[in-house]
Amino acid sequence: MTAIARYLVDDLDAAVSFYAGELGFREARTFGPVTILEREGLQLWLSGPGSSGRSQDGATPGGWNRIVLEVPELEAAAAGLPRDGERVDGPAGSWCVVRDPSGNPIELFEPR
Repeated sequence: MTAIARYLVDDLDAAVSFYAGELGFREARTFGPVTILEREGLQLWLSGPGSSGRSQDGATPGGWNRIVLEVPELEAAAAGLPRDGERVDGPAGSWCVVRDPSGNPIELFEPR
């Protein structure tokens, strides 16, 4: 089974570049204003301006929901990325939230 998440983005090219270049996703398919990226069993559907997925509920990029990406070393993975708050150290591991170019949150999680 493949996990799928959809993010609404303001600039599809910038979002694809960010996820591929900074977070290790690879581009699988593009259908007009939607690009599907893949990483370790997760499909991330990026819906750019003009996609039908944006008109369902008037949603906009950003928000509280987020995908979680497990990383081997949190500080190295988050280096140079726009953070949303500080690193959090908990019993299961450490995490921080970074933002993509449209403001969507991504939790980077380093397990203990």
